[in-house]
Amino acid sequence: MLTLCNSNPLSLLQTTFPSKNTITTPNNKFYTLKMAADFDRATELKQFDQTKAGVKGLLDAGINQIPRIFIHPPETLSDLKPTSKSPSSSPPVLVPTIDLAALHSPDNRSSIVDHIRDAASTFGFFQIINHGVPQKVLDDILDSIRAFHELPAEAKSSYYRRDVETGVSYLSNIDLFKAKAASWRDTLQIGLGPMAAASENIPAICRKAVAEWAKETERLGYLLEELLCEGLGLRSERLKEATYGEGRMMVGHYYPYCPQPDLTVGIKSHTDPGVLTVLLQDHIGGLQIRHGGGWVDVEPVPGALVINIGDLLQIASNDVYKSVEHRVLANGKPEARVSVAVFYNPRIRDNLYGPFPELISQDTPAVYQQFTYADYITRFFNKELDGKSLPNHYRV
Repeated sequence: MLTLCNSNPLSLLQTTFPSKNTITTPNNKFYTLKMAADFDRATELKQFDQTKAGVKGLLDAGINQIPRIFIHPPETLSDLKPTSKSPSSSPPVLVPTIDLAALHSPDNRSSIVDHIRDAASTFGFFQIINHGVPQKVLDDILDSIRAFHELPAEAKSSYYRRDVETGVSYLSNIDLFKAKAASWRDTLQIGLGPMAAASENIPAICRKAVAEWAKETERLGYLLEELLCEGLGLRSERLKEATYGEGRMMVGHYYPYCPQPDLTVGIKSHTDPGVLTVLLQDHIGGLQIRHGGGWVDVEPVPGALVINIGDLLQIASNDVYKSVEHRVLANGKPEARVSVAVFYNPRIRDNLYGPFPELISQDTPAVYQQFTYADYITRFFNKELDGKSLPNHYRV
C-alpha cells in the first residue's frame, strides 16, 4: 500500500502487473489488467486528488507508465478506434459543417434551419463556421486555458477543489471517485451564468479571455436556440422563455501527452446532460461521436465551433433531436490537446421539464415523463460519466 504523499505524484505509480487477464489493445500491444492483491483503489484515488497537480503533475514528475487508477476495463479499451460501418469504397463519414454567413437573409435562414434540424436529428452534432465569434476571441481563450494548465503546480493548487462555491474550480475528473477508471485530463471550470464567477476568483492568466468568450457564447447560445426552435416548428423564443440557456458553465479541458494511450481515455463515452454544448477544439483532434453503429472522428475545422445536442433538448424535442454519445481519446501526441466548452442549462431548478406540449399529439405522444431539473441534475452528479442512462430514467 502506498504512503499518502502530496509532494510526489510518482508514488501513485506501480509498474509491475501480474500475469493474469492479459488483453490485446487496438495496436496489438499486450497488457495485464488484473491488479495486485494490495491495490487499494480508494487510497490511490485520494492520494492522486490530494496532490492537487492533476495528470499534468504526473507527467512533470517524469512518469512513463500511467498509474493503475487510469487503466480502463477491456470493454472500453477494445473499442478505441473509429469504426464507422460505411463500405471501404465509400467516402468517410463526416460530421456536417454548416455555414451561418447568410443567416440574416430570410430565404437562406430557412435553408440553414433545415440543415441544422437534419444534423441535430441524425448526428446530434454539427460544426458551424462564420458564426460571428471573432478569431481573436477563439485564439485567446485556447491560449489562456493552455497557459493556466501549464503553470507550475503551486500556482494552480489554490484553485483545486471539487465544489464550485466560488464559481471556479480546477480539478482532474469530475467523476473521479465514482468512475470505474480515471481519464487522462485536467479541467478548469468557471460559472458564466446566471450568477457568473466574480472576476477576482478567475485566474488572472485567463481572466480577460474568459470575459470575452462568455459574452460571445451567450449571444451565440441564444441564436442557436432560436434556430433549433424553428427546426421544431416552435416560436424562436420558446427555449429562451423557458430559461434553457441561462445556466452556463464553461470548462477548459487539458489533455496532456499520455505515455500509454491504449490503456486509458481522455473522456469516457457519455452524453451531455444539458440543453446544448458549444465546443472549441484545437488542431490536435481526438473527439469522436457514436454514429452508424461505430465511432466517427470530429475533425478539427479551422475557426469552427462544434455544437452538440444535450439530453435535455432531446427530451424537450420528444426525441426529434438526438443527444449522442461522444468521447475523447487519450492524447498520444507530444503537444497537449486543449478544448473549451460551454454547457447551457435551465436556470430554474424547481420547474417541471419534459417534452414541449406543442410537440405532443395523439399521433406523437410524449415519450418522457416530467421532472424537476433539481432531481435531474442530482441524478447526473451521483453517477459516473456513461452512456444514456439519464434520459432513459425518465422515458415513459
